[in-house]
Amino acid sequence: RNLLDRDTFSKSDPICVLYTQAIGNKEWREFGRTEVIDNTLNPDFVRKFIMDYFFEERENLRFDFYDVDSKSPNLSKHDFLGQMFCTLGEIVGSQGSRLEKSIVGIPGKKCGTVIVTAEELGCCRDSVLMQFCANKLDKKDFFGKSDPFLVFHRSNEDGSFTICHKTEVVKNTLNPVWQAFKISVRALCNGDYDRTIKVEVYDWDRDGSHDFIGEFTTSYRELSRGQSQFNVYEVINPKKKGKKKKYVNSGTVTLLSFLIETEVSFLDYIKGGTQINFTVAIDFTASNGNPLQPTSLHYMNPYQLNAYGMALRAVGEIIQDYDSDKMFPALGFGARLPPDGRVSHEFALNGNPQNPYCHGIDGVMEAYYRSLKSVQLYGPTNFAPVINHVARYAASVKDGSQYFVLLIITDGVISDMAQTKESIVNASKLPMSIIIVGVGPAEFDAMEELDGDVVRISSRGRFAERDIVQFVPFRDYIDRSGNHVLSMARLAKDVLAEIPEQFLSYMRVRGIKPSPAPPPYTPPVHVLQTQI
Repeated sequence: RNLLDRDTFSKSDPICVLYTQAIGNKEWREFGRTEVIDNTLNPDFVRKFIMDYFFEERENLRFDFYDVDSKSPNLSKHDFLGQMFCTLGEIVGSQGSRLEKSIVGIPGKKCGTVIVTAEELGCCRDSVLMQFCANKLDKKDFFGKSDPFLVFHRSNEDGSFTICHKTEVVKNTLNPVWQAFKISVRALCNGDYDRTIKVEVYDWDRDGSHDFIGEFTTSYRELSRGQSQFNVYEVINPKKKGKKKKYVNSGTVTLLSFLIETEVSFLDYIKGGTQINFTVAIDFTASNGNPLQPTSLHYMNPYQLNAYGMALRAVGEIIQDYDSDKMFPALGFGARLPPDGRVSHEFALNGNPQNPYCHGIDGVMEAYYRSLKSVQLYGPTNFAPVINHVARYAASVKDGSQYFVLLIITDGVISDMAQTKESIVNASKLPMSIIIVGVGPAEFDAMEELDGDVVRISSRGRFAERDIVQFVPFRDYIDRSGNHVLSMARLAKDVLAEIPEQFLSYMRVRGIKPSPAPPPYTPPVHVLQTQI
């Protein structure tokens, strides 16, 4: 909207060029170009860019705008109209996945704005729940009746078949009713509703030499008609059919029910306005070492971030795209506070217990450095108070409109293990996840136990409802070559990768559906423009 006008006799002929940035060397690479739209300062570009999206990665984008003056593909031959920088997370994290931002890059000029919308490709996220029964199947066993089961195959482009589902075996009957089963539409027919689905009927034998009773073919489109006369299939055994004149069939299989379920994704919730609230808790115990000494984990090095600062930035810069007000509570634990030296396990880094919020990740960093100068590192290392702090907020909004992520950065050995386990088990019922980053050389055995990936965490005989803790040791990510950018991208990727699934598991258990996204933006009606 309102692009600069660079043409003397008519309006600009704009094109948009998208660049993405490599994580390591920060080099911008051209990703693609839109079409050119003639003679307008308010173009609505049609060409879409299809990109891979990962919640746990930061994808920097740059949109450059040019006024095209000739047929040359070389951009330096055209007039530059400005550019806009953002991240992919910023676009999908905006209300309705629609981001409007100013175009910059030409000093002293207003360059207009750009509106970017993102849409998740619903590459067929449906699954179906279906149930079948059969009647009068051929008897294959000498002593009893048959023990039938079904095998489903989807057809491939080259005409071959791939097995995609087997039902259970129903023993000793020629009229089995199989249990309902759920399968993704992708697995069943690759999302192609008219592709052949072949179903084989077998009689189960203990030695694995199952006897073939017969087969039939159908398609997703046919099955989707549900229970009807169209979904009763004759089971045919081609060998028998060839041999016997009077052969009719080897029984029938009937579809009893067919229910389509659309799997909702993490982005459906984000698009519907669910906010992710990010809270940081930092370990101020004495075992970190004196912040004035270079050996300290809290060393305030004027030239580079310490481990705490790096972990905070790595995780925070990605999560902040999903939090519209960019205000983050930042807490500390394990220190003696001025003026009276009382020990606190839940203090505001900005010194304001009524309002512990800091503006943006920069605000959190600033509060962290300020409190390092004013508090005295002490102990013990108690996690339960900060977990309970966030849990109190999470308990007050269980409607799916908000989800809480607590990042605890610690140098390790935990003092209140029993209380922390109790807090985590209680928190597992709430809309929250906990990320623990361990810095320094300590043994982190206790953290691995909290992580709960191997054994689900429990307290006093109660098990956590879902796995909500993700632990990583910072030292596993230190890049030998000193390239912190890469190592922090890897750290963020590993700690954040589980969040969307933990988020969805909460919503599923509670039966919370995403809110509908706000209506898409419709541009004002312009005079029709020609497009090349």
